[in-house]
Amino acid sequence: MKKISSEQPIDINVNTQYLEEHSHPEKDQFTFGYTITITNKGNQPVKLLNRHWIITDANNEVQEVQGEGVVGEQPLIAAGKSYQYSSGAVLKTEIGSMEGSYQMQNLDGSLFDADIPVFSLHKPGILH
Repeated sequence: MKKISSEQPIDINVNTQYLEEHSHPEKDQFTFGYTITITNKGNQPVKLLNRHWIITDANNEVQEVQGEGVVGEQPLIAAGKSYQYSSGAVLKTEIGSMEGSYQMQNLDGSLFDADIPVFSLHKPGILH
């Protein structure tokens, strides 16, 4: 599990895996799953409003994904609590990366971005 932190009171942990049973290498389809845990280290609840992902494969092809919430939810994360969800991405190569941000909202209505620094998606044994 990789711990990713931002300047805001939000900790983001990412756990990735290659999903061989959902991949079709002969069709250049490599499927990866990821589980993200978002922990609110602040002293007030925050709401996750939007997501922005930049997904890059080994051919430098970039997919950009933006939208409301995550997995159909806009969770309110209480102070000291965590929210966890799982999702996935399909790449044309057996290695790639993801990075992005979550737009968060404080109780007073102020907005901030919780940055998600780059993390790797790769088939086991590809990276040493």
